[in-house]
Amino acid sequence: MNNNILHTTIPLKLINLLADGKFHSIEQFNMLLGVNNACIKKYIKIVRNWGVDIFTMPGKGYRLYAPLQLLDENIIRKLLPEGRLTVLPVIDSTNQYLIEHIGSIQTGDACVAEYQAQGRGRRGRQWISPFGNNLYLSLYWRFEKGLESSGGISLMVGIVMAEVLKRFGAEKVQVKWPNDLYLNNRKLAGILVEIFGKVDNTTHIVIGAGINLAMRESTVGKIDQEWINLKESGVTIDRNVLAAELTSTLRQAFLQFERNGFSPFFSRWQALDNFLNRPVKLLVAEQEIKGIARGIDAQGALILEQEGKLHAYFDGNISLRNQ
Repeated sequence: MNNNILHTTIPLKLINLLADGKFHSIEQFNMLLGVNNACIKKYIKIVRNWGVDIFTMPGKGYRLYAPLQLLDENIIRKLLPEGRLTVLPVIDSTNQYLIEHIGSIQTGDACVAEYQAQGRGRRGRQWISPFGNNLYLSLYWRFEKGLESSGGISLMVGIVMAEVLKRFGAEKVQVKWPNDLYLNNRKLAGILVEIFGKVDNTTHIVIGAGINLAMRESTVGKIDQEWINLKESGVTIDRNVLAAELTSTLRQAFLQFERNGFSPFFSRWQALDNFLNRPVKLLVAEQEIKGIARGIDAQGALILEQEGKLHAYFDGNISLRNQ
């Protein structure tokens, strides 16, 4: 575990003080946190390493670039009709947290985090997870029908997430096969599905979702693809309300998926497909395949038109290409 995570109590108190976006003096920190100036500077550094944008002004003290709306477990739970959800201020990975608790958690249990030190995306990529500006949510589901019943889950989750964000005013959000949300042709959110089980045995599924709400370039450094946040598009969403709504809607969607599989969601994909009828390239291992994206089939495979013929692909990563 990241060494900074071993000492989170005072940094979290510091963030709570700064969350209002106003200047706070060293003297305030000394009095309220009970630590000296040298320690304050050390904790400020830890908080900055978490991706919190803090600046200082002589004679005034420290403040955030913008106020933070912190996650509140009590608020989220009151908004949920049922089920359990845990708020984790600082964690390695929300998915890993649930994976490590399989056996003691229940179907539908969820967690959200302010900061992930080792957030991960598809194919082992790192998911940049600065503190307090985005939503990092994971949910656990137990399937009794076995591994074969789980086909299309990442697409189902993408559809549900896009529809929820649209209800909150992000009308132009679309899906990208097989596990991303796009806005203005840039990545807004990612989905990671981790599955444990055998073909004819109980299957344990953990889905993780990371949504860029107000992340700033200065807090994350270089990301190797074009990305966007909702705030940039003029949409501001209450993080606690979004966490509750997304969790509740995903639970209902999983129940429907458990009964009927991917078929109830299939027709909803096309209306959301960012790449539909556009020229794309599909990367499968070291192979690059070019074609026109024609949506998906009933099993969730990507359909590419190549030289007038349709071909289905179950794996790979697509991107737009020049005509």
